[in-house]
Amino acid sequence: MEKKSSDALGLRALRPFGFYEFFAGGGMARLGLGAAWTCLFSNDFDAKKVASYRANFFPANEMHHGDVALVQPTQLPGQATLAWASFPCQDLSLAGNGKGLSGNRSGVFWAFWKLMTQLRSEGRRPPIIALENVSGLITSHNGEDLTNLVGALSAEGYRVGAIALDGALFVAQSRPRVFLIAVARGVTMPKGLVAKVPNPVWHPQSLQNVVEGLSPKVRKDWLWWKLPMPRNEAPHLLDIIEREPQGVKWHSAAETKKLLSMMTPGNLLKVAEAKKAGTLQVGTIYRRTRNGVQRAEVRFDGVSGCLRTPSGGSSRQLVMLVDGDIVRTRLISPRETARLMGLPETYILPERYNDTYHLTGDGLVVPAVSWIEQNIIRPVALSAQEFLDKSSAPLPLELLNG
Repeated sequence: MEKKSSDALGLRALRPFGFYEFFAGGGMARLGLGAAWTCLFSNDFDAKKVASYRANFFPANEMHHGDVALVQPTQLPGQATLAWASFPCQDLSLAGNGKGLSGNRSGVFWAFWKLMTQLRSEGRRPPIIALENVSGLITSHNGEDLTNLVGALSAEGYRVGAIALDGALFVAQSRPRVFLIAVARGVTMPKGLVAKVPNPVWHPQSLQNVVEGLSPKVRKDWLWWKLPMPRNEAPHLLDIIEREPQGVKWHSAAETKKLLSMMTPGNLLKVAEAKKAGTLQVGTIYRRTRNGVQRAEVRFDGVSGCLRTPSGGSSRQLVMLVDGDIVRTRLISPRETARLMGLPETYILPERYNDTYHLTGDGLVVPAVSWIEQNIIRPVALSAQEFLDKSSAPLPLELLNG
């Protein structure tokens, strides 16, 4: 018994914080949170994503495959410091149907939130809630969806703030996302984490407009999170491109010629300038419909376009390499999509191309999560330990072995 107690204390010292991960996908939030965090419970509805999660976090006994609406509080072990939910974006994205949080997909947030309210009634609410979604959440229904979401957090005793962050700060991909971090009232806020006024770098005018429209009661619970700029420069697209790609083939000359024929004069000018550069140039292409005509749009700024899942009519991203007069094109490779999300080279990808693209296109930029964890979530979690000590017993050893 003494050895078990010693082991438990040692593991708790290494990974002192427990968390629940909802809409977990391939576990990118878990990777971003890092070694200080023990996953007590994870959940996803997609069988293929669950398979990837289990392959990378074997045996992943904490993963529950099923509808979040059917998860019961009894399935959530212990007392978590954090609940993370990257709920579906389909009804909030520009390519979606505009139904917002009342839609069938994005609306499952409310099933997750019902579960959180049930934990509160048991005295087990996580002192920190982190939510992530597309930037469209800010403006959906003229800010009404975000207003309702913040109101729900406030009504359950949380203070909340949001950060608009582009993954291009960390990886070679433009991926604007919004992160909401809510902290239970009663948790002492560490000094230096909250500003009195918004910072346009992290708080765009669209977000400021929503906050200005909050009711006075809810507005008192709003936080303007302070976040430093990342110190390290993000990799260039050239750094992540495979010269001999795995899982995809180079297009034929005819296929590349067809892509070029789909470009507007402005995009063809970009290709011409890349030919004159004197060094290898890499760009990415998306095929989009403009005024009823399918176009191929290319960029050579060292950053890829935002990865999207291939379902729902979205096209797959293409790679263009230009070396003098030689122009080659192909689909982006599975491993390249993983690198665009900041996944480690050791991350096990699905065997099928579409499964990998769906996994990564639906995922989180891992180093972006790490940055938020380091600069906001972890300082709050350290402060929240006193809050948890008052409301829960230590986690048993079997739950710490996540």
